[in-house]
Amino acid sequence: MDFTLILVIIVLVSGVIYGLDLLYFKRKRDGAEPGLIIDYSRSFFPVLFLVLILRSFLFEPFQIPSGSMLPTLKIGDFILVNKFDYGLRLPVLGQTIVEFGEPKRGDVMVFKYPEDTRINFIKRVVGIPGDTVEYRNKVVYVNGEAQTLTVMAPDGSVMMPALTEEASEQLGDREHRIWRRMTQGRNFGPIQIPEGQYFVMGDNRDNSNDSRVWGFVDDSLIVGRAFAVWMHWESLLSIPSFSDVRIIQ
Repeated sequence: MDFTLILVIIVLVSGVIYGLDLLYFKRKRDGAEPGLIIDYSRSFFPVLFLVLILRSFLFEPFQIPSGSMLPTLKIGDFILVNKFDYGLRLPVLGQTIVEFGEPKRGDVMVFKYPEDTRINFIKRVVGIPGDTVEYRNKVVYVNGEAQTLTVMAPDGSVMMPALTEEASEQLGDREHRIWRRMTQGRNFGPIQIPEGQYFVMGDNRDNSNDSRVWGFVDDSLIVGRAFAVWMHWESLLSIPSFSDVRIIQ
């Protein structure tokens, strides 16, 4: 079950019990100690409510489970996601209640996987509503224009697979690194993006389950914009590292 849904249910139940105690049960007790359930609700409701507000409207941490965003994000990176850049959204429902901004080309975005909304995915926004996107000869085309791509020397922070090259790609005003295999790949599109939908791809272009496979990301599935790596911890057998704290490009 979705953690946010569980948190909402707990906050709602504890809040109702806490409220009933303030309005009714407290007077009936006439100074006697409250029961265990009421005591727990009074203690935990303020803390859980604050956690819910922070997670739902401000910032939420995630850990990167796969290599689909290499070299930008490594397996085991802990990231922070800005929940209000794209507007305030109701927890669980995903409905926007206050609009601040919209995803831009080049943003690294966390969203609910369209084929199983219990799972969070992270990819880079390649196309926004109204764009026509094509992926041809391992180059992204947006509205018929090839996005600037320059082959670079690997930065050495992650061992690259054989027959893979690292390149710098420009999407909108965002420049970032990608990996691509030096072999023939499958072309995609051109395809026009409908209103309220987004086209996303992983930076590890030949090892990413993204919009080329399952289609667009609906606006209601957006969680937020990933903006920083604050820790790296790949497994329980490794030591957490804070030396790679950085802003996500």
